[in-house]
Amino acid sequence: MAAGLGAVAARQQICAAFDAIDAAHELLRETSSDLVGNDFRIEVADRLETQNRVNRGLMYRIFGELADPPDGQGSITSARAALWKRLRITPREITRRFKLAARIRARRSLTGADIAPELPALAEAVESGAVGEDHIRAICEAVDVLPAAVAPEEVAKAEQRLVEHATGVDAGVVVKLGQRIADHLNPDGRFSDKDRQRRRGLTLGRQGPDGMSKLSGLLDPEARAHFEAVAAAVRPGHRVPNGPDTPVRDERSCAQRNHDAFKLAMSTALSSGKLGTHRGHPVTVIVTTTLAELNQAAHAAIDQSIPMPPPALTGGGSRLPMRDLIRLAANAIHYLAVFDDHTKRPLYLGRQKRIATAGQRLICYARDRGCTRPNCLVPGYHCEVHHANPWARGGRTNADELFFACGPDHTDASDGRQQTAVTKSGRLGWTDGTTPPQINHAHHPEELLHGDPDPPQTDVA
Repeated sequence: MAAGLGAVAARQQICAAFDAIDAAHELLRETSSDLVGNDFRIEVADRLETQNRVNRGLMYRIFGELADPPDGQGSITSARAALWKRLRITPREITRRFKLAARIRARRSLTGADIAPELPALAEAVESGAVGEDHIRAICEAVDVLPAAVAPEEVAKAEQRLVEHATGVDAGVVVKLGQRIADHLNPDGRFSDKDRQRRRGLTLGRQGPDGMSKLSGLLDPEARAHFEAVAAAVRPGHRVPNGPDTPVRDERSCAQRNHDAFKLAMSTALSSGKLGTHRGHPVTVIVTTTLAELNQAAHAAIDQSIPMPPPALTGGGSRLPMRDLIRLAANAIHYLAVFDDHTKRPLYLGRQKRIATAGQRLICYARDRGCTRPNCLVPGYHCEVHHANPWARGGRTNADELFFACGPDHTDASDGRQQTAVTKSGRLGWTDGTTPPQINHAHHPEELLHGDPDPPQTDVA
């Protein structure tokens, strides 16, 4: 009873504090600063920046408690979904905040004992609002680059010094200080295999309007050796895309040849058939389009007055121009799922087996494109096949009853935390039981451009 009353009092106190802050913000917005002078405006900017940093510290505190709730309630999957919906920030940003909160917030072990923050000095500075987001990033990067051979106490001293300087200088200076500290603690530049494994990684950026994607990261020595060997095969005048093997003049830059070498390596690896299987399919490129778009592309390739149709979609959620699709299909064996109206062409297996066939997964790629839970952005390559009517309760392995769901959402639906139902449109609707079933528009952004993207009621078939 006392705990319940304490929770009520805490909620009321927090809400009252937010009401006071909202009232203060409203007063600041209504008060003109036309006549206060630049000296006072700089003071106001300083106060606003400090308050923004304090708010950021409170935000990390809340993210830390969401991941490891003191009251033991809720799941991290449902918390992520609620944050995406309420805060309207990307899943990547949500993950970044959770990861940083885990480093600067105290946690609990499996036995319930408290674990001090990994970066205690930074944690204190963030909580007090002494450092900004760019300082936090610079300090974390400076600490992470230190090899495992550096003693923990030396790492702690380095963190403390960086935080002390971060309260008086900008993040650019902190980056340089971090480099000097690394040179001092590791003058010979020695890194172990463990250090390199910890830092290795490649990040594929978002696909731009022109279809191009930025690739960034760090290769370990073995990966670099493989890449150098492939790049040597794409030397000037050799393996020119869409051209003869020995043209008169190769106009490609070194960076462009490196790109072509990377593409050659990926294509050769996929064509080898030695990459095994992924969710029942050989590891390969899966592309979906419609019969009408494929016919239009074929005519456009002959008659340039005919416009090319919109790009096809891969199982990873990226856009593949139709010209690239035709060229890709001509040079390699991939899965090309072409549907005129795929929802009327299901594969019926009844209850012969529980596991979806390769053909049924292709229908899911074409129809769903990715996880079907509203607002989930996981692409088809990383989804499982979900029975709209659970197999354990008599569900059938029919293509019009199978839909994509990512691992966590599939688990939630199987455990009953989420309910699913096939709508009259043939798409899968999701609900927690308090609202009508809703479909996911995240993989079908074109739907948001036509009519009401979120009608109050989704009809269930």
